Amino acid sequence: MKRITSIAITALIFLMAVSCSSGGWVEVKGNKFIDPKGNELVFRGLCFSDPVKLVREGQWNERYFAEAADWGANVVRFAVHPANLNSLGWDETFQAMDQGIEWAKKHGLYVIMDWHSIGNLKDELYTNDMYNTTKAETFKFWRTVAQRYKDEPAVALYELYNEPTVTAPGVGSCTWTEWKELQEQIIDTVRTYNPHAVCLCAGFNWAYDLTPVATEPIARPNVAYVSHPYPMKRDQPWEEQWEQDFGYVADTWPVICTEIGFCLADEPGAHIPVMSTEVYGEHITQYFEKKGISFTVWCFDTSWAPMLISDWDFTPTTQGRFFKAYLQGKAH
Repeated sequence: MKRITSIAITALIFLMAVSCSSGGWVEVKGNKFIDPKGNELVFRGLCFSDPVKLVREGQWNERYFAEAADWGANVVRFAVHPANLNSLGWDETFQAMDQGIEWAKKHGLYVIMDWHSIGNLKDELYTNDMYNTTKAETFKFWRTVAQRYKDEPAVALYELYNEPTVTAPGVGSCTWTEWKELQEQIIDTVRTYNPHAVCLCAGFNWAYDLTPVATEPIARPNVAYVSHPYPMKRDQPWEEQWEQDFGYVADTWPVICTEIGFCLADEPGAHIPVMSTEVYGEHITQYFEKKGISFTVWCFDTSWAPMLISDWDFTPTTQGRFFKAYLQGKAH
């Protein structure tokens, strides 16, 4: 039985890899992601930590991608931090990501390209130096991505800005209307070079709050919305509040929660808003299934909390055990 199962899994990975590289693009139709064959696609996967961090630690390798696929992921997220990109250099960073995309395709994984900054892009004020960027640099990044990967459908999702927030100290002000217009300008830039890209648009409150979408949705086609519903963003019971804050959007447009996750209060890296237990994992995955919401779990790394692994032998943490079992159950 083990041999048969292994063969079946290998065949599935191969077919997924062929699908990712076959030339067809993921697209938005109504409130669904649609794969190149016209079938509904629900993304369930893992957030990688910064590619530059992984390069420097010697962990940006095929083994890392193969392990993500073995966990049952069908998508991985590259969290590209502006400071790291500039520290290593654009050429070297993009060459590393080129290689990562080839590994992703080999193992049947789609890629989310994520401009990983936190703060207020309009006023160019951020919560930490590692997120420092400018509007000009942000447009340059997305021009580079769109030109470089315009013929690469495995790079399916362009996450325009990781976590917008205007409630942190010292980050200035920005209205939803202003943020909406800025995202639309980035989308227009992307589409100049890659008309196929699905662009992901986040709300305020560290990419949690999508309530303004009800009255002012992004005025562009082929977009999806992002929320990061960590457990402490709301008190239990969660579901009704999730529905009001972001879940209702999934009735009309695709929603992908590009960061979820938890750790126990006494585990390394525990901090607000991620402390919880497996109860959160059960509730959030059941809610996503009910709503058809896609997700990636933060973070497939040994030091960026909440961690999914405790070492580079990929030993799962508490949340790692939960999400590995969940993802493998959905994939197989």
